[in-house]
Amino acid sequence: MKKLFKYFKESHQELKKVVWPSHEAVVSSTKVVLVSTVIVAVFLGLVDFLLLKGILFIF
Repeated sequence: MKKLFKYFKESHQELKKVVWPSHEAVVSSTKVVLVSTVIVAVFLGLVDFLLLKGILFIF
Protein backbone atom coordinates (compact mmCIF):
# COMPACT_ATOMS: atom_id res chain seq x y z
CA MET A 1 0.00 0.00 0.00
CA LYS A 2 2.91 2.35 0.71
CA LYS A 3 4.20 1.82 -2.82
CA LEU A 4 0.86 2.93 -4.22
CA PHE A 5 0.85 6.15 -2.19
CA LYS A 6 4.47 6.78 -3.14
CA TYR A 7 3.59 6.30 -6.81
CA PHE A 8 0.73 8.84 -6.65
CA LYS A 9 2.84 11.32 -4.72
CA GLU A 10 5.67 11.10 -7.25
CA SER A 11 3.22 11.31 -10.16
CA HIS A 12 1.71 14.46 -8.69
CA GLN A 13 5.17 16.00 -8.29
CA GLU A 14 6.04 15.20 -11.90
CA LEU A 15 2.79 16.70 -13.17
CA LYS A 16 3.69 19.98 -11.46
CA LYS A 17 6.81 20.13 -13.67
CA VAL A 18 4.86 19.79 -16.91
CA VAL A 19 4.58 22.91 -19.06
CA TRP A 20 1.09 22.77 -20.50
CA PRO A 21 0.37 24.53 -23.82
CA SER A 22 -1.69 27.69 -23.80
CA HIS A 23 -5.31 27.74 -24.94
CA GLU A 24 -4.32 29.56 -28.12
CA ALA A 25 -1.68 26.93 -28.95
CA VAL A 26 -4.17 24.10 -28.46
CA VAL A 27 -6.78 25.82 -30.64
CA SER A 28 -4.20 26.52 -33.34
CA SER A 29 -2.94 22.95 -33.34
CA THR A 30 -6.49 21.61 -33.47
CA LYS A 31 -7.26 23.77 -36.51
CA VAL A 32 -4.16 22.47 -38.29
CA VAL A 33 -5.14 18.86 -37.57
CA LEU A 34 -8.74 19.36 -38.73
CA VAL A 35 -7.77 21.15 -41.95
CA SER A 36 -5.10 18.61 -42.83
CA THR A 37 -7.52 15.75 -42.11
CA VAL A 38 -10.10 17.24 -44.48
CA ILE A 39 -7.48 17.78 -47.19
CA VAL A 40 -6.21 14.21 -46.94
CA ALA A 41 -9.78 12.84 -46.91
CA VAL A 42 -10.68 14.78 -50.06
CA PHE A 43 -7.47 13.67 -51.78
CA LEU A 44 -8.01 10.00 -50.91
CA GLY A 45 -11.66 10.23 -51.95
CA LEU A 46 -10.62 11.67 -55.31
CA VAL A 47 -7.99 8.97 -55.83
CA ASP A 48 -10.53 6.28 -54.90
CA PHE A 49 -13.09 7.74 -57.30
CA LEU A 50 -10.57 7.92 -60.17
CA LEU A 51 -9.34 4.38 -59.58
CA LEU A 52 -12.91 3.08 -59.51
CA LYS A 53 -13.73 4.88 -62.77
CA GLY A 54 -10.53 3.50 -64.32
CA ILE A 55 -11.35 -0.07 -63.30
CA LEU A 56 -14.93 0.27 -64.57
CA PHE A 57 -13.64 1.67 -67.85
CA ILE A 58 -11.26 -1.27 -68.33
CA PHE A 59 -13.81 -3.94 -67.44
